[in-house]
Amino acid sequence: MAMNESFAAQAMVLAAGRGERMRPLTDHTPKPLLAVKGQPLLCWHLQALLQGGVTRVVINTAWLGEQIPQALGEQWQGPDGRTQQLRYSHEGRDFGRALETAGGVMRALPMLDEVFWVMAGDVHAPQLAYDAQALAQFRASGDLAKLWLVPNPEHNPGGDFGLDAQGRALNLPAGHPERRYTFSTVALYRRELFAPPWTSVPAGNPEGQALPLAPLLRAAMDQGRVSAEVFLGAWTDVGTPERLAQAQSAP
Repeated sequence: MAMNESFAAQAMVLAAGRGERMRPLTDHTPKPLLAVKGQPLLCWHLQALLQGGVTRVVINTAWLGEQIPQALGEQWQGPDGRTQQLRYSHEGRDFGRALETAGGVMRALPMLDEVFWVMAGDVHAPQLAYDAQALAQFRASGDLAKLWLVPNPEHNPGGDFGLDAQGRALNLPAGHPERRYTFSTVALYRRELFAPPWTSVPAGNPEGQALPLAPLLRAAMDQGRVSAEVFLGAWTDVGTPERLAQAQSAP
């Protein structure tokens, strides 16, 4: 993949997963292109990002990845007529597999701005706003990440991370007596989190290492450099046909 370092995308949508639990729907369609209320899951994010002033987005692909640029092209037009420039990080084409969240972000890092949004393309949160003020406040902070957390759904009753009264995300182990929330997948990140000393992987992840995100976040939490807030609007991790039906009926 030829990396376009001048693109400086303000957001990345994760769209490389196989969607095993969604089969047979994902046997012929990548999960982020499955329709919810008349448009692909992924386009709900693009529309909300555009409303927040985000005009450049990177999308990673792997499973049936050629279908996503075929469907969206390199310029996506929102319902209000405004346009958004899209670029693609083709993990499946380049390495034959998805690179997990951190590996995928590191692969796309040369195309991303200093501060950028990331969200999973198979999460449906139509009321969540990608607010320009939130991005500006994060840019002015010393944090490496800001996470949007949600109350724990049935499929993740133990949650992922804690949250203190000052809005700091906490690396609490499973079973900890303090309450943990579920990570919505929506977050703001600083490029610094995906570089040394937090990782030894070079920018662009040239060897295509598959790396999870949680260890980086937990290390940064332990240093007090991750903030968070709880989002109480409709949110669905569309991981099964049942949850797809739930997203169809959400307000």
